Amino acid sequence: MQKDKNDLLNVKEYLLESSSDVEKTVSDIAEIDCNQMLIHIYSIIHNTVLVQNLKQELSKRVGHANVVLLKHNDRNNTRIVIYSYYGEVFEDNLESEILNDVNLKNTKLIRKLQECKTEFMSRYFTDHLTRLPNLYQLRKDLSDNEKSALVSIVVDDFVTINNFYGFIVGDYVLEQVGKFLIENLDDKVYRVSGTEFAVNINKELNFYELKEYMSNMYKKIKIIQVEYQNSRITTSLTLASSASSSNENVFAKVSMALKYAQENHLPFWIYEDSMRFENEYEQNLSVSSKVRHAVQNSKIVPYFQPIFDNKTEKIVKYECLARLLDESDNVISPALFLPLAKKVKVYNLITKIIIEKSFEAFKDNDYDFSINLSIDDVMSTDIFEFIIDTLKNSPIANRVIFEIVESEAIVDFTKVSKFINEIKRYGAKVAIDDFGDGYSNFSYLIKMDVDYIKIDGSLIKDIDVDKSSLMVVETIVDFARKLGVKTIAEYVHSSTVLDKVKELGIDFSQGFYIDKPSLNIM
Repeated sequence: MQKDKNDLLNVKEYLLESSSDVEKTVSDIAEIDCNQMLIHIYSIIHNTVLVQNLKQELSKRVGHANVVLLKHNDRNNTRIVIYSYYGEVFEDNLESEILNDVNLKNTKLIRKLQECKTEFMSRYFTDHLTRLPNLYQLRKDLSDNEKSALVSIVVDDFVTINNFYGFIVGDYVLEQVGKFLIENLDDKVYRVSGTEFAVNINKELNFYELKEYMSNMYKKIKIIQVEYQNSRITTSLTLASSASSSNENVFAKVSMALKYAQENHLPFWIYEDSMRFENEYEQNLSVSSKVRHAVQNSKIVPYFQPIFDNKTEKIVKYECLARLLDESDNVISPALFLPLAKKVKVYNLITKIIIEKSFEAFKDNDYDFSINLSIDDVMSTDIFEFIIDTLKNSPIANRVIFEIVESEAIVDFTKVSKFINEIKRYGAKVAIDDFGDGYSNFSYLIKMDVDYIKIDGSLIKDIDVDKSSLMVVETIVDFARKLGVKTIAEYVHSSTVLDKVKELGIDFSQGFYIDKPSLNIM
């Protein structure tokens, strides 16, 4: 069977930099076994010594070759391309066929390269999960049109979905959120990061136009329901945008607006230049600096608030509360510095300092004392090992109570139970703080072997006048009594509240009516 010309065609290429390369190159070409040869010599000028020598040597030693001079723009090199053909049949138009074949291959190669480039650019500007345009595309689109407006859309409390259903379902929910936004919004939708989407409004809007736009948008998309197998997963969205006079730092401005909306539980918020959110960031930087200084200079101290036994009417315990003293020994609220301590990576150090100083403060008296632990503390191997080491080496381990705050955020009950069981081996006790606040429920009390429930101040403060609060507290006290768990009322701020607390049979009271937190133990 006769072979196709393409099977018999070989292509070789040589690069010549000087006349000294001519001899070796011609010798190599002369050894090529073929019936017909086409040689293209590419050079910027054809009458150079190198080209003329090359052409002359090829004529003498490769007589069956057809030599063609062609032009290219490389001043430093002469390039030779050899098309050799080995076959039994020769055709008059073989040269043109070879060239057509080469041109066809070049065209296909160029097309393939263009396709690869298009595919690469598509991947670079596309989110792999939702197939929506990504952050890079959004930045490009915003730079191409400075008159556009950016709206950020964030899926609320997505961590709960991931923790409850798993990451596969979480990814599916994000895909469906993307589809939902495309179907319900007219403007271009992007996926910016994990749970954050964005919309690029391709026109300039003033504050009131933007507010109306976002209000209408929120009505369309505020609640999303995703069907997965036999479950219906419901999630909500928070929106943010910027009506600043300049699009400079637009992502930072929208981020500030989003943070404000989330912290204040608002459906959406719009950044304005007059809001001066930058002041908050400057304050955060100042406090962050003070936090680092306090950690390094022993300015993190425990303040002690007494806990009152409602039966004996005596102070029997103290809660140790973290405080920060600045350079002038002014007290900075933990609500201000603890969140920033997490951001500047010193939160664990503060926890250790409070534990260490609290044990030191109570070693020479008979009071029980409690120390707050966040869920992050409980889940931290570093903190766990520090606590166990402290309990092992302390003669007062049986007098410490660890209060678990943010208990509604517990997901891994197995790890929390292990923590509780381990510290109880050394005589330590456990309390659940702020019980009755937010999503607190009774089910996790059954799962954890706790000794105390601290009833949240939001329920206690109006218990003498609010029947609803009274009913909830009665239920908590009754439930705790059946479990054999002691109760502590927080936020006891008046004699009438204290009387009602005693009437309900709550074991202990804590609040400003008893005494404020102080640097000293009474």
